[in-house]
Amino acid sequence: MSTVTELFGSKVFDDRVMKATLPAKVYNSLRKTIDEGTDLDVGVANAVAIAMKDWAVQQGATHYTHWFQPLTGITAEKHDSFISPSPDGGVIMEFSGKELIKGEPDASSFPSGGLRATFEARGYTAWDPTSYAFIKGKTLCIPTAFCSYGGEALDKKTPLLRSMEALNKQALRIIRLFGNDTVKCVKTSVGPEQEYFLIDREMYCKRKDLVYTGRTLFGAKSPKGQEMEDHYFGVIKPRVEAYMADLNQELWKLGILAKTEHNEVAPAQHELAPIYASTNIATDHNQLTMEVMQKVAARHGLVCLLHEKPFEGVNGSGKHNNWSIATDTGVNLLSPGETPYENAQFLLFLCAVIKAVDDYQDLLRLSVATAGNDHRLGANEAPPAVVSIFLGDELTAILDAIENDKPYNGSEKTLMKLGVSVLPKFPRDNTDRNRTSPFAFTGNKFEFRMLGSSNSIACANMMLNAAVAESLKIYADRLEKAEDFETALHQMIKKTIKDHKRILFNGNGYDDAWIQEATRRGLSNYPTTPDCMPHLLDEKNVKMLTAHKVFTEAELKSRCEIMLDNYSKTVIIEANTMVDMARKEILPGVEGYMAELAGTIAAKKAVSSGMACGYETGLLTKLSQLTDVMALRCEALEGALQDLKRCQGAVAESAAIRDTVLSKMTDLRAAADEAETLTAGKYWPFPTYGDLLFSVR
Repeated sequence: MSTVTELFGSKVFDDRVMKATLPAKVYNSLRKTIDEGTDLDVGVANAVAIAMKDWAVQQGATHYTHWFQPLTGITAEKHDSFISPSPDGGVIMEFSGKELIKGEPDASSFPSGGLRATFEARGYTAWDPTSYAFIKGKTLCIPTAFCSYGGEALDKKTPLLRSMEALNKQALRIIRLFGNDTVKCVKTSVGPEQEYFLIDREMYCKRKDLVYTGRTLFGAKSPKGQEMEDHYFGVIKPRVEAYMADLNQELWKLGILAKTEHNEVAPAQHELAPIYASTNIATDHNQLTMEVMQKVAARHGLVCLLHEKPFEGVNGSGKHNNWSIATDTGVNLLSPGETPYENAQFLLFLCAVIKAVDDYQDLLRLSVATAGNDHRLGANEAPPAVVSIFLGDELTAILDAIENDKPYNGSEKTLMKLGVSVLPKFPRDNTDRNRTSPFAFTGNKFEFRMLGSSNSIACANMMLNAAVAESLKIYADRLEKAEDFETALHQMIKKTIKDHKRILFNGNGYDDAWIQEATRRGLSNYPTTPDCMPHLLDEKNVKMLTAHKVFTEAELKSRCEIMLDNYSKTVIIEANTMVDMARKEILPGVEGYMAELAGTIAAKKAVSSGMACGYETGLLTKLSQLTDVMALRCEALEGALQDLKRCQGAVAESAAIRDTVLSKMTDLRAAADEAETLTAGKYWPFPTYGDLLFSVR
């Protein structure tokens, strides 16, 4: 059996393989493109293609694909074989630089938000050399960007790469002002923690709602949920442990730095966390991680649920986006050091993030907006829909001192003494952790906690990168013209603190009092996707994103259209599934039990005309009322869906769904869930919450 070190990256055309298989001149040129963003030489591409093909064939690959991330929320791939005909009637294995650099998938059926007509089919994929190629099964997967015939970005990778370039450009300007001429580039890095549920596959297949939508649309609360908090960090069950071990192996083969695994709060809920990687690579890896998680689950007779709220009444699943900025020389620009009050460069970058989050809180909110995540945000298990920043007591005190021109009398680190001599003593961190904060500083990074478990991290990071780039640009424009750099720097930091302290909040984000306080501070609160998504096209957002060339105006309009359309389609599928399940499964099941009750009543009366049947009669009456209510609420929900056809445009349709359809769905569920609590188990047509949450051992 291979060791972990031998296994890791064995399916990746990574730096080790490139150094071993490429001529030194080719390798150095490609490395410069990857590290410094220089133009890619076509001759280099040809040499890389040959080496990549030879390596892949040795690994058993027969096909290659341009692997990309369209606006569907998942990845896409079209496989081509390496074979080409030879003169003797056989075949040879070929792969050229042209085939490596460019592909032509049909773009007509991918979401374009009006950028392309349905009959306009041509699209292009372009090799992203900053993200290593890898092998899945017998296919060489080449990470690529995806654009239309007219050059518009139809994917999530392209604007993410643009945002990284924008931040790099502005961060270098700031670093040069501090006298550093050795840094060649600045990159953001991300470590996305991934939460998920594991349930038994046989039970999953018996529930249309899970199969069609990824979440349960019906389900009475189980007698036991997460009340005892006994699942969190608890002993991992053997079947789950076997899954996790298999998952780690598959991820390690793909060079994904899977590091931490544990049980989460809700029954059947778990978490996987990787080590940090450059944002572009981390995004690719997270998409791969979600795909591999689901494939490995199938091997173990399980299903991995990545929906943000698969079960009502227990915690949903998020994806914590741990984001930081570092130079190519290894300096973390968000590391306070031992004396953060005196670390002017750290304070300036910290202020740039504070300003960015306050100025563009709407962009951060809409970057995580989906129909699924709307169920989770603010539900006493996740941050509210209001964006705020947690800094902790020490950094808050430092900023207060700067704002008020007062000295900061910081104390030495507290030594933790646990009262038992054999236990080690260790210094306490400068800040506690705040799990209720949407955007929390955690030592040398920010943890953006609003992402849903199925979200691509590309959306949040492209907005965060762009917003911080804008802050840095404003700072650089002013400081480059300053006569006295140090005085101008101090004044700028002080002004940022004063102008943007409203976004800082160290308290309990779950408390209703905070939402009221946030409103008084003037912070935005967009509870749902239809509330926030149209703000993508606000003038200030369009101006900033186009100025940094992260998006064109046409691309922004298309994305607003696509995201609202995705929201509407998601909820409509859920609503139709509810009607189908209620009419074809729940109502017949309840009526079967009602027939048994009626038979019991008749049998009792036949034995003795005076025998009491109060229990059965009362239960039969209640269930009869509930079936009538369910039938009426099915009709009401169908009517609301029909009314959507009169809506003009994605904005109007999504608003109607928010205001009407969702409430009709809630009404139908309430009646069905009550009926479940009264119906004998053998008549209930599909597995219950108790079955789903506690069956995996």
